[in-house]
Amino acid sequence: MPRAKESFDALHPCDFYTPEELLVEDQMYTIYEIARLLQGLDPDAEIDEGTESVLLDWAIPWVMNNADDLVV
Repeated sequence: MPRAKESFDALHPCDFYTPEELLVEDQMYTIYEIARLLQGLDPDAEIDEGTESVLLDWAIPWVMNNADDLVV
């Protein structure tokens, strides 16, 4: 059931990175590395498979939405 915004203790912004903000121009990244970077993690961070699956659910649409600015 939806709730009024006032009923929450804090509201967090929904910010999405642009490729320029997230990636180094002359580097190539795997989708797994991008998924970690989108969450503020190190690209080589060790995470469990379940978490990685959830992060990929966010990363794949991000890559598709930014495909014009990426080499895929």
